[in-house]
Amino acid sequence: MSSSITIFGAGSWGTALAVHLAAAGRDVTLWARRPEAIEQMRRTRFNPRYLPDLRIPESVQLTSDLEVAASASSLWAVAVPSHSLRSVAERLRPHTDELDIIVSLAKGIENDTLMTMSQVLRDVLDAVPEERIGVLYGPSHAEEVAEGRPTTVVASAPDEGIAERIQDLFMTTGLRVYVNTDVTGVEIGGSAKNVLAIAAGISDGVGYGDNAKAAIITRGLAEIRRLGIAMGAQPQTFGGLAGIGDLVVTCMSPHSRNRHLGEQIGQGKTLDEVLDEMDMVAEGVRTTQSIHDLARHYDLEMPITEAVYAVLFEDERPREMVMELMTRSAKRENWLPDALQETVSG
Repeated sequence: MSSSITIFGAGSWGTALAVHLAAAGRDVTLWARRPEAIEQMRRTRFNPRYLPDLRIPESVQLTSDLEVAASASSLWAVAVPSHSLRSVAERLRPHTDELDIIVSLAKGIENDTLMTMSQVLRDVLDAVPEERIGVLYGPSHAEEVAEGRPTTVVASAPDEGIAERIQDLFMTTGLRVYVNTDVTGVEIGGSAKNVLAIAAGISDGVGYGDNAKAAIITRGLAEIRRLGIAMGAQPQTFGGLAGIGDLVVTCMSPHSRNRHLGEQIGQGKTLDEVLDEMDMVAEGVRTTQSIHDLARHYDLEMPITEAVYAVLFEDERPREMVMELMTRSAKRENWLPDALQETVSG
């Protein structure tokens, strides 16, 4: 297949991936919405806002012209924030005649529609066959990819052959890519983990320690798994890279924006105060709203998610929400609602 790729979105992940793939011999075009940002990157070969120490090689073509970017390759990767994906997809819609495969790198659930990112792309780009829309998720902080540190992710598409083609394009000596056809499971795991990262950060900010964080990770994974199964995902997906892998790194890493946001709230700041101080997007804030709504839609108990929602949007105090979590009724560790139990056992 062609080794050329266009990456839409020049934030930290899009920029890191563009540089990484260019170093591996791919022909890369990187698009950014703001012409002034592209002009600065062309002039300096650096992206000072997101990855100021990463040099962008001359081989990476930089443009703010959407038509130029779209025509540069038949394989697109979209690395814009989740809340911007629909608007970018709508701008791309007239240019899909030669499109072969489109891959979402955005992690999130759209607030109003409760669609995953691949569903948003299918909704807007209705001329593109569903099997040619994939995602690339997993434990992959841009800062470490930019530094060439070993990273593993998962490529997912409804058609295994398409997922393997995504794997071939993105696989390098520093970026190992696995294949999974459970798109729903991969997207729910890779998106909902940001909510748990906020919870882990709140725990850090309050000073609860490692025991509490381990509980958040493990019981949070159980919540994600319940939601994923209700939405048709395969249970085993949540034991993989887009499940436990992404959850662990996002809850533990100092690079995690969502963990940082939660930590600041745990230390007493309001959500608005933290967001005003952050240059980058913490996807977990919007995702908390969506996961909260999905839990209501599927009539699921997701108590950690509910606690994060209450702290972020209902001005509840973190310590009080932890007390509510600790004093819930007793449960079996592996419990599932009856309907989901039948799905798993059947």
